[in-house]
Amino acid sequence: MNTILITGCKGQLGNEMQQAAKRYPAFNYIYTDIDELDICDKNSLNAFVKSNEVDFIVNCAAYTAVDKAEDDVELCYKINCDAVRIIGEVATENHIKVVHVSTDYVFDGTNYFPYTEDMTVCPNTVYGKSKLDGENALAQTCSDSVIIRTAWLYSSFGNNFVKTMMKLGAERDALNVIFDQVGTPTYAADLADSILQIISCQEFVPGIYHFSNEGVCSWYDFTKTIHRLANITCDVKPIETKDYPARTPRPHFSVLNKAKIKSTYGIAISHWEESLEKCIRKILY
Repeated sequence: MNTILITGCKGQLGNEMQQAAKRYPAFNYIYTDIDELDICDKNSLNAFVKSNEVDFIVNCAAYTAVDKAEDDVELCYKINCDAVRIIGEVATENHIKVVHVSTDYVFDGTNYFPYTEDMTVCPNTVYGKSKLDGENALAQTCSDSVIIRTAWLYSSFGNNFVKTMMKLGAERDALNVIFDQVGTPTYAADLADSILQIISCQEFVPGIYHFSNEGVCSWYDFTKTIHRLANITCDVKPIETKDYPARTPRPHFSVLNKAKIKSTYGIAISHWEESLEKCIRKILY
């Protein structure tokens, strides 16, 4: 029985990995976060994978505070780049396969058609740059790795846009939400399931892949749908990005092309509204 080490198990995706694992009983799972294992410490990680005979590492650990990262550069790079390099080195030395999660922020968001894996990357935030450097570090240190870029991640676990809009919608009579930033929401449960599908495949095909749910929407559309599914009555008004000042620029276009992951691994992907309904049902009931 192969053993899968899942890092960052207390985050949105890490928690969803624990739920998805119940549907894949053919593996032995080890869940860790910073309290159990410091992935920035190569000696500790090396000793851990040896003693536990790890076959796969799924790295769900990440620094994701986009605005805060502009001031917290050192810690952001330590988690998003340095730790990923260490994982790659340890994995190669111990013949371990790696699945690592990255982000749409490696692009500048100025495109107008879905991003494919081979398009030019151009991050314009510390967060985006750290994630891209992490991708490069893993590719350089571990040839047996899959990098999955995702976007607009949410879950019934942790803090995220869906929970925030549900809370604010219940508390306020009206909300202003940006309509000129377009992307695709991603239910972390769907991503977790796809990761385990990849690991379960007979052939592990390394490379960069894109994953989000199907369809396209703006943050405004997303919010309207969240409220409709949660039976929340709130006047949601569309505003432009320029009317909502943020510390760091957000991509205006974050739609990812998923053709590669679907064709390579035979993964079926749900529409974002279908997955959102499942998540909201889980939050409410």
